[in-house]
Formats: sequence, structure tokens, C-alpha cells
Amino acid sequence: MKKLIVSPAPHIHSKENTKSLMRDVMIALSPTVLVSIYFFGLSAIKLILVGVISCVLVEYLIQKYLLKTKVTINDYSAALTGVLLALNLPPSSPWWLILIGSIVAIGVAKMTFGGLGQNIFNPALVGRVFLLVSFPALMTDWSIPQSWFREGIDAVTGPTPLAMVKEGLLSGQTIPEIFAANSFTTKQMLFVKMGGSVGEISAVALVIGFIYLLIRRVIKPTIPVTIVCTVALISTVFYLVDPMQYTGPLFNVLTGGVLLGSIFMATDYVTSPMNTKGMIIYGIGIGIITVMIRYFGAYPEGMSFAILIMNATVPLLNKYCKPQRFGKEVK
Repeated sequence: MKKLIVSPAPHIHSKENTKSLMRDVMIALSPTVLVSIYFFGLSAIKLILVGVISCVLVEYLIQKYLLKTKVTINDYSAALTGVLLALNLPPSSPWWLILIGSIVAIGVAKMTFGGLGQNIFNPALVGRVFLLVSFPALMTDWSIPQSWFREGIDAVTGPTPLAMVKEGLLSGQTIPEIFAANSFTTKQMLFVKMGGSVGEISAVALVIGFIYLLIRRVIKPTIPVTIVCTVALISTVFYLVDPMQYTGPLFNVLTGGVLLGSIFMATDYVTSPMNTKGMIIYGIGIGIITVMIRYFGAYPEGMSFAILIMNATVPLLNKYCKPQRFGKEVK
């Protein structure tokens, strides 16, 4: 007889289930996916298809033949991991790279812990960080593939804005000189990134997805807003201290993976805190670590590392930031 886990009343019932929540997140990602296909053409389609198929296949094979448990690939969680992993890779990535990432994301980061709901770390980010450490040359190749729909897109160049800033500072340039040399504008950062992962091409598309998730009440705004505000606040302090060496808040929020990570990965139900106080601490930690890695780390971007580090703190946050029990007398 299987052990039953019984929780005390009150019980809150909802029509939502895992499948519907994952479907809503996929819908929220659709503007970003469409924009990435518009600018990267076949390369984006290839990465997304290989990511989805490989993640679903790996989960199916593990559940069917290794764990011999019920196959749950129809809940869309594996497919969502495939999409998120693809959106976190350079558009020029070969198909076998995302295949390896999918095996790590599903086989190691998810199924090793027992499957959906039991993993400690975000599977897509584990796959991305593994690839970044194992294949640094491919994971930092920001060459722009030819789009099916447009030719000669001036707004999209090679390296990411963060990489350009890091390289410029190392060569002795100041922030104003780097910005002038690369023609960084707010319009470009909002609509078209100057190089980056497949899912980082448009801040506007990501915000549209965020609004959809809020309307559907799939996520709460606490974690994304806390991360963005923390990144903006910390970078403002550094910028005011030395604007020649540190980028400002708008640049740090709109470039790199801040929006993609804070909206679609830091808010993962399984790997994020369950209550508001824990969410705020979690978001602040991600924001601080991200800016510190960007300013002082070896990598130009730190969002993935920041989320994974704070994922590890979630069990503690859930334990020590418990909400008051229902019916408990307030002293």
C-alpha cells in the first residue's frame, strides 16, 4: 500500500493542473519564439525542434525503460524544458549541442531527483551551464545566422552587448567610448538585441509573455519584479560611483538574460520559494549575484549561475520563511 500524504484543512481546489500551467507558459513564450524565428530563421526552428523532441524522448526512455514508472511526457513539462534550453543557446549552435544539453537537463537535473516536482535545480539552466562549461567556444559563438525573412539586419551584430562591454573594459576603453563605438540605443535593446541567445532578441516580446502569465495568474510578479529592481538598484549605485567603468540600470535590465531568466526560469514552481518573504529574498539574491558576476566575474553574463545558486537556497527559504499557520493566535 502506498503511503498517503494528508494535509490539514483548509483545502483550496483549482481547475488548474500541470498540463494547463505548462501550456500557458508555452503560450507566453510564443512571442519570443516568433521573434527569434523572424530574425534567425531555420537556425531558431532547428534548435527549438531538436530541444523539444530530445527532451521529450529522453524523459520517455528513462521513465519507460529505466525507472519503469508512468510516462508523463503529455504534461508538457519536458517540452517546455526543451524550448527554454533552446532559447538559452546561441543561434549558431549545432544540433548535437542541444541534444547533449537535453540529456543533461532531463536525465541529470530532472529525472535523477525523481522527476517533475522533485528536482532541486531548474533543468534547462543546468543543461545550459553544463554546455557553457564543457563547450565554451560554441556557447560564446554569437555569429548571426541568415534569416529567411530579412537580409542585412544592421541592428543585429556579432557579440552580445555584455561581451562587448567586458572586452572593451579589458582593452582600456570607458563605458561611453564602448557605447559610442557600438551605437547602443534604448530602441535596439528593447526590440532587437545586438547579438545574444535565441530568446534574448527582444525585451518587448518577453514582457508581453510576462503580462500574459500575470493575467492568467500562472506566476506572481514578486520574483521577476524583485530581480529587475535589484539589478537596477545595484547597477545604479555602481554607475553613480563610476560611470566610466560601470554600465547603468537600463542597460543591465534590457541586455543579457535578466528578463528571460527572471520571468520564465526563476519563477519555476518547483525550484522557487513558496511564500512571498522567501520569494523576495530569492529575487534579491539572484539580482545581486547577477550584477556581481557581470561586473567582477570572468563571464559577461551571470543570470544562469545566479538562479542555480539561489535554487540551492530554496529548501532553507521554505523552512525559515514559513507563513503563519491558519488559525494560529497572533501575539
